[in-house]
Amino acid sequence: MTRFFSNYTAHVIKIDLEKCVGCKKCYNTCHVDVIRWDEKSKRPFPKYPEECATCNWCEIVCPVKCIEVIPRNPWRMPEPYPKEEYPLSYVEK
Repeated sequence: MTRFFSNYTAHVIKIDLEKCVGCKKCYNTCHVDVIRWDEKSKRPFPKYPEECATCNWCEIVCPVKCIEVIPRNPWRMPEPYPKEEYPLSYVEK
């Protein structure tokens, strides 16, 4: 089941909870504390999507690729650095 977390002004953070293996890599890498951890379900959830820095590190470090961050900026932004172009040394295996 894919959950969509958003509000009318926030970025969209999609998390496929069925694919999630509960490794906490997204939770541990989120430097703005948007990705929180639910101890009961042992799964991540975005607490404040509107505060997401859209760095996409949660998406990059996920070993099963169950997270997708979709920026919702009110103004046109330049294209982000393509995720597949990040140096492998930045991405945990």
